[in-house]
Amino acid sequence: MTPGRDPAPPGSVTGHAPTVGPLLPRPLPNQKTFAPYKIATLIDTLASHGLSATAVLEGTGLSDADVRDPHTLTSIRQYLAACENAVRSGIDLDVAYEIGARLHLSAYGMYGYALMCSPTMRDFFDFAVRYQPLATPIQQLGWRQDGDRAIWTFTEIYSDLMSEDLRNFLLRQQMMMTSTHMRDVVGPETRPLQACFGLADNGRTAADEAALGCPCRFGEAGHELHYPASILEQAPELANRLTRAMLEDTCDRLAGEANMTTGVAGDVYQLLMLAPNRSPSMPSVAQRLGMTERTLRRRLDDAGHSFASIADEVRKRLTLEYLQTTRISADDIAWKVGFSDSSNLRRAVKRWTGRTFAEVRRG
Repeated sequence: MTPGRDPAPPGSVTGHAPTVGPLLPRPLPNQKTFAPYKIATLIDTLASHGLSATAVLEGTGLSDADVRDPHTLTSIRQYLAACENAVRSGIDLDVAYEIGARLHLSAYGMYGYALMCSPTMRDFFDFAVRYQPLATPIQQLGWRQDGDRAIWTFTEIYSDLMSEDLRNFLLRQQMMMTSTHMRDVVGPETRPLQACFGLADNGRTAADEAALGCPCRFGEAGHELHYPASILEQAPELANRLTRAMLEDTCDRLAGEANMTTGVAGDVYQLLMLAPNRSPSMPSVAQRLGMTERTLRRRLDDAGHSFASIADEVRKRLTLEYLQTTRISADDIAWKVGFSDSSNLRRAVKRWTGRTFAEVRRG
C-alpha cells in the first residue's frame, strides 16, 4: 500500500481489472466439504511443539484417524476450533508461520495443481481468487494491480467466530501460506515487497519481518501482501495451458458439487438427481420438502442459490458423466437429463464447457 493513499477495496483494481469471472459462494461455517489436509498439517506441526492430536482436536468431533482419512470431510468451524485449541494452549505466533510454510500447493488437490500449471502469474492470481472456496478459506482472497505492484488482499469473513488471539494467529498463517504458494510457482527466492496488517502492532514486528522476509506495516486499513507487478507476466515453472484447462473443468465440477451438497440446496439437488428427465417443478419440490414455494425460494436466496441454477448443475453433472463414461447418443443423453432435444443439449454443453459436444466426448 502506498503511504498516505487510501486502499482500494478488496477485489478492486487500479490500472488492471482481473478477469476472475463470477466468484463462487463462500462456504458456510458448518459445511463439511473440505479434505482434512489443513487440520492434519496443524496436528503434525504442533506435535513438534508438544501438543497432542487429542488436544488439538478437542471439541471438533474429529479423531486423529478421521484426519488421516482422505475421504473425511471437514468444515471451516472444525478448523477454527482446532486452531483455537492451539492458541489457548499458548502456542507462539511463530508457529502460525511454521504452519503456513508447510501448506504447499501440493496439499490442495486439483485446485493446487491447477494453480501450479497456470500459463502466467496473472492467470495464477485470477484462478486463486475464483476457486479459493475449494481450499478451506478462512479469509476471502482478492487481488489488484496498483501501479508497479500486484497486491493480494485478505478480507476477514469469519471474524465473528474468532477470538482476537485467533485472528492474529490465522492472519499470519494466511500471509505465510500465500507467500509459500508464490514460491512454489515462481521459485524459492521469491519474497513479497511488503506485508500490511489491519492489526495493532503487538511488539513483534521484527519477528514478523524475519518470517515473511519483507517489511511489515501494522494498523493499516486492510490485510495485504505486495509483490512487484512485473511478476504477473512471468510463467510458473510448471506452466501448462492444456493441463490447466483440464484441471479447471475438474475444479468447476468440484465447486458445483460442494455448493449443492449441504443445506436446503443439497436437499433440492438430491431430489432433482432422482428424476432429472422429469424435471420436477419448484412447487412440487417445495411440497416434498414440507415448505411453501415462497419459503423454498427465500431459503435458497439466503444460501446464495436458485432453483434454476441447481437444476442446471444437475443436468451439467449428469451430462458430463454420460459423455465421459458412456457412448450413448446425444438424443438419449438429452432425454435422460431432461432436455427437449439434442440441439438444446449441445448448446448447453457449449455453455458449460466452452467446447462442443464432440470435443468433450473425445476428452
